[in-house]
Amino acid sequence: MLEVTNLQVKLEDEDKQILKGLTLTVPAGEVHAIMGPNGSGKSTLSYVLSGRDGYEVTGGSATLDGENLLEMEPEERAAAGLFLAFQYPVEIPGVGNMTFLRTAVNAQRKARGEDELSSGDFLRVVRERAKALHIDADMLKRPVNVGFSGGEKKRNEILQMAMLQPRMCIMDETDSGLDVDAMRLVADGVNALRSPDRAFLVITHYQRLLDHIRPDVVHIMADGRIVRTGGPDLALEVERNGYAGIVAEGT
Repeated sequence: MLEVTNLQVKLEDEDKQILKGLTLTVPAGEVHAIMGPNGSGKSTLSYVLSGRDGYEVTGGSATLDGENLLEMEPEERAAAGLFLAFQYPVEIPGVGNMTFLRTAVNAQRKARGEDELSSGDFLRVVRERAKALHIDADMLKRPVNVGFSGGEKKRNEILQMAMLQPRMCIMDETDSGLDVDAMRLVADGVNALRSPDRAFLVITHYQRLLDHIRPDVVHIMADGRIVRTGGPDLALEVERNGYAGIVAEGT
């Protein structure tokens, strides 16, 4: 599904190389985790795949279902089935959560040549999926993320994911700032969306999230590259021993 080959990326403003030949394959139906020390390029990878400004691709490729992601605008990537859950979800004052969700869902349906959801159909679906994520009706009526706690913001992103039904879900440090209960709720939402035709790339510093979202594959990233790949036990090794030994082996 997601194929990244020898990807090289630098910051436009600083002329600083961040990704230095990263190669990664995430097949449909699998959950892959990326771990690594600060500054290894984990978030840069998520930003480049989603089309964020400020980065220049200097080499390599990235495709989703065989389509060149790097030639698409951000909205085209979203319509193709790519979703990015941010480490720090932004607030959108003046835009109601329900309005935002319905606009996003119908924009993607229209881009794919599908009929837009009617008000009644949308309301039924969003209420069902919000209830499953323990999101109350009052939260749906509020402006997007305004006044939300850290846990509410992350659950709101999982609701967006549940409504948009993307094929490739990238989660950039979704566990950041969450207490144990909020993290479990978020993980439950992710696990409910696991399916044979959907893939996840979970970027995290800590093994604790992977206790709840059990990955099929764990990658360790350092200095802009994947330096080691293994099963779920690799995350436990990092928890016990840190990154230093693994990074040294990969250089």
